Amino acid sequence: MARLILSLDGTVLAEYNMNKERYTIGRLPDNDIRIDNPAVSGHHSLIINILNDSFLEDLNSTNGTYVNGKLIKKHALQHGDVITAGHHQLRFVEDDEAQQDEFEKTMVIQPSARPVERIRAAVSEAGTTAARRTLGNGAPAIKKAKLQVLSGAFAGRELELTKALTTLGRPGVQVAAITRRAEGYFIVHVDSEGSDNYPLVNGAKIGAQARKLSDNDVIQLAGVKMGFFEG
Repeated sequence: MARLILSLDGTVLAEYNMNKERYTIGRLPDNDIRIDNPAVSGHHSLIINILNDSFLEDLNSTNGTYVNGKLIKKHALQHGDVITAGHHQLRFVEDDEAQQDEFEKTMVIQPSARPVERIRAAVSEAGTTAARRTLGNGAPAIKKAKLQVLSGAFAGRELELTKALTTLGRPGVQVAAITRRAEGYFIVHVDSEGSDNYPLVNGAKIGAQARKLSDNDVIQLAGVKMGFFEG
């Protein structure tokens, strides 16, 4: 079931389970989701749920409806979308564990399946000795971070980077590892079908050396774009 999480300036105000076909958003009391703020129109926008899909429509509001910072008239909602009405935000969340599991099966290489020695060699060659030590000793205490898929069938899916070493990609196509160190998160190329077929960060190849990731970096790996977010 999908949910909408209403917030203002980062403070969660309410949550709504999307168990009806239609939800209106606006300032007036007859709305399903009422936002009592002058910047929100009386009937600001509408969400229609059809089977497993949800569609957002602006109802000719005065200040417009935005999704992920872009002005829209109609929009097919995806997991992780942030709707802005006036000064308030509504985050669209799909509680679909099966799809999350399918993404992890597709892109996350499990320890039993990944070529451990090759990964260790890549990490060592890139100068990430500290990260290699954490394979057996646990990860250093640093900021939490996650990846959010930005393209393809799993767009909006999120992966918490809770391990010392997370290996991503598709064997035989492109594989990379993200390591946690005391000074932050680093991505390193492990394997690919071409010798210089390196993953991209913000559109640039990372090369053979480990690259430190920064908040909001965009990673492109094995044909999938993912955003890196800290905190």
